[in-house]
Amino acid sequence: MDKKLDIFRRELVDVQGVPLFWSIAEEWSQVESFEARPDDLLISTYPKSGTTWISEILDLIYNNGDVEKCKQNAIYKRVPFMELIIPGLDNGVEDLKKKQSPRLVKTHLPVQLLPSSFWKNNCKMVYVARNAKDVAVSYYYFYQMAKLHPEPGTWEEFLDKFMTGKVAFGAWYDHVKGWWEKRNDYRILYLFYEDMKEDPKREIQKLLKFLDKDLPEETVDKILYYSSFDVMKQNPFTNYTTVAGVRMDHSISPFMRKGILGDWKNHFTVAQYERFEKEYDKKMKGSTLSFRSEI
Repeated sequence: MDKKLDIFRRELVDVQGVPLFWSIAEEWSQVESFEARPDDLLISTYPKSGTTWISEILDLIYNNGDVEKCKQNAIYKRVPFMELIIPGLDNGVEDLKKKQSPRLVKTHLPVQLLPSSFWKNNCKMVYVARNAKDVAVSYYYFYQMAKLHPEPGTWEEFLDKFMTGKVAFGAWYDHVKGWWEKRNDYRILYLFYEDMKEDPKREIQKLLKFLDKDLPEETVDKILYYSSFDVMKQNPFTNYTTVAGVRMDHSISPFMRKGILGDWKNHFTVAQYERFEKEYDKKMKGSTLSFRSEI
């Protein structure tokens, strides 16, 4: 049997109470001791919340809308996934060491697991949050096609895991709240996927202001076009079709699936919806963070 296949579909391993891929847990000391640089920009999200979208927007901004520069490599090479370490395949920590400053750094880590060097260096950070029900559906399809995850089981089984935080990177509730609570103490721009869908140009302007960057209107319009879902879905440098099929099976579900709001309505039964909402209210009680409830 090909040894590479042994790395896939393995159970998650807890790191300080947060389920992570076994290979990240094994190499946790590398992640924990990651050396951030003062001019790093951290892109943080819970999985399936617009990570690749915001990464492409920011890379286009960093390259002043130069599309050809952004087509020199796949998005996961331009914006390395810091904590992703798979023996013989990936090492985000090492990839980032080789990157020239200023670096764009991707993470899915909950706030309490972020390497302390980011806080010490007072790095700027962009966080994108997406409503829980759409995330759950998108994550279910991602679990099916991206084989580093354990088997998802049925939709009902996966939804249970999602609601109890027994999925990679832990509970959605803790993740979005943890980063939300940190935003007043550090340089964190907290964005919402739903706002980005509603008015992407407005959200790009927020990013430019946060980065103290000024770009001409025509460049902003260019960034808007090249970061649109339809264009990114067709772009091999953003749609992850360059990842080996043994790792991601696009025939099961494409990496960029729908990119719409409210797809949960096509998946949740009435009973699932009621159970989810009850749990949601319990977990989010007392938080000032709110999402549009009925997308």
